[in-house]
Amino acid sequence: MKKSLVGIIVAVVIISGYEAVATSFADQNSAEKTDTFVFSSVQLSEEQDFTTVDLSEATSYLTAQGSYAVPVVTRVYTFPFMTKITDIVVNFSEIQEVSISKPLKLVPEAIADNGVESTDVSLQSTSLKIYPEQRYSYHLAAGRQNDNLATFLAIHLYPVQYLPSESILRCTKNAKITITYVLPETRSTTSSDQYELVIIAPEKFSDALQPLVTHKIDKGLTTKLVTRDDICNSVYFPAEGRDCAEEMKYFIKNACDQWATKYVLLVGGRNGGVTEEKWWIPVRYSLLNDDGEGSYLTDLYFADLYDINGSFSSWDSNNNGIFAEWTTTQNDVLDMYPDVYVGRLPCTNVPQVKTIVKKIITYETTTYGAEWFKTFVGVAGDTYPDPNDPYYEGELATNASFQQLESLGFDASMIWTSNGRFTDADAVIAEISKGCGFVHFSGHGNPLAWSTHPPRNETWVDGPNAFEMKKLSNWDQQPVVIVGGCHNAQFNTSLYNILKGVLEDGLSYFKSTRPFGAFWYDEWIPRCWAWAMTSQSRGGAIAVIANSGLGYGEPGEHTLTERGRHLEWLFFKAYHDGEVNLGATHGTNLIYYMNEHPPMADQTDCKIAQEWVLLGDPSLLIGGYPS
Repeated sequence: MKKSLVGIIVAVVIISGYEAVATSFADQNSAEKTDTFVFSSVQLSEEQDFTTVDLSEATSYLTAQGSYAVPVVTRVYTFPFMTKITDIVVNFSEIQEVSISKPLKLVPEAIADNGVESTDVSLQSTSLKIYPEQRYSYHLAAGRQNDNLATFLAIHLYPVQYLPSESILRCTKNAKITITYVLPETRSTTSSDQYELVIIAPEKFSDALQPLVTHKIDKGLTTKLVTRDDICNSVYFPAEGRDCAEEMKYFIKNACDQWATKYVLLVGGRNGGVTEEKWWIPVRYSLLNDDGEGSYLTDLYFADLYDINGSFSSWDSNNNGIFAEWTTTQNDVLDMYPDVYVGRLPCTNVPQVKTIVKKIITYETTTYGAEWFKTFVGVAGDTYPDPNDPYYEGELATNASFQQLESLGFDASMIWTSNGRFTDADAVIAEISKGCGFVHFSGHGNPLAWSTHPPRNETWVDGPNAFEMKKLSNWDQQPVVIVGGCHNAQFNTSLYNILKGVLEDGLSYFKSTRPFGAFWYDEWIPRCWAWAMTSQSRGGAIAVIANSGLGYGEPGEHTLTERGRHLEWLFFKAYHDGEVNLGATHGTNLIYYMNEHPPMADQTDCKIAQEWVLLGDPSLLIGGYPS
């Protein structure tokens, strides 16, 4: 079953468009692209009271809660930045009807990976006569592909439609796509200065960062260190923006436009503050409210510089001062595709800066060709235990991730609850301390801890918590770590949050019940789980990519093509596809996900992309430089 699941998702995203069957040019800048596709017969199976439908060409399944789980075939085309798509026509032919005896399966509620089981996973019925109503949809976005900005067109084909009242599936055999577009004029930077990497930090951290600047330049990466004061004082570009975060984003856009900047490293985390947070470097909170939480940190805001028209992507389309707003009544329209690769080192003091600088330099100069790097460690269990569910979602996810690395010469060490190797935190610490190139945790989390379940058992098996990261002794053999779970990269944690909690709730802050008892959310720890692992001086991780807010998954067979499990897997696909600079791997990972799951079409998919934070150097060369 694992092999068949992986087979379904191998072709999940194609960044370059399919080969055109026919191309014609109206003039020098206008063109037409035509593709044809043939779909195989659907495969039907029955489980309990439902019918499931599979299609070998499917790249995902519809995920909106209450919708029917029909297959989606996504085709992605890329064009030069600012290309105008003037027409899209999709024609379907050879449509057949297939009768089913049980209703088609509905999509369950997305479950938060915070260790708290969902209180409502009931399936909702739909009154639609046919689902989906349209046979295709599409979305456009501007983002980065390799060294250039690009226009992305993702076309989502629905070869299967369901007629609930008639118990019929309407299946198509062929599809023909015709895209008409106008190419843009040539775009170039306006300055002779070129800085591929820009490091933004407070003046206090400048001296500690100089060795990193020197190292990057020695490795052939043009690098510029810019202080926060430089941005505010218009040293390089005129300062503009409504607040500090927008001011920094405008600076990054100017750097991308005029310096051809590709990577941006933000160095600075929380700098105190009780009733109001203070930061060494600005942050942006998304105000998407999914009823689970009303806001969360997002560095994707700083990476998404342009909308599809090439204008500044403000993340405040209604201009009301509420950024990334999404409520029951209104939402901002966002592009969200990264145009520059952004990572953050949320250092709170100079010693942390010195530690992480030393780690980056050592990693990039000593890792290349090392045998330990070719080890993948998967840490997982049964993410959503159910006596009637045969799938161990976290283990499926880590196995799928490894299969992307296996052809690259990696070996796997699976620390799973099902094979008896994952019994406690010490088992994970011992395995990582041997040295490895990648680690994939897939389960549940909070700012302090990460855990999962044994097979079909709701008891907990705990991995190392933030305070136990000091036990890691892998020294210079440090992995890039991918984490499925809630809040593991919530980098606004601080001891100051205890004072805030007491001021707001008094001694009720320490109660063990909610809504009071916020102490138990673990937002008071000095360093969140991901940063605790990254900032360890005796080892730990060279970088961690994890959620800053509530992560989401779904139980069952399609867990690898939906929600958070899909996002986790796509990181390893991006690496397999040749993205070896960490920021490019992370950025391509996000683009792959949003190509398949349009962020403005579903609130949960939008949040999943926004909260996927890189705590590390985006210019890091995974595997190091040849000596």
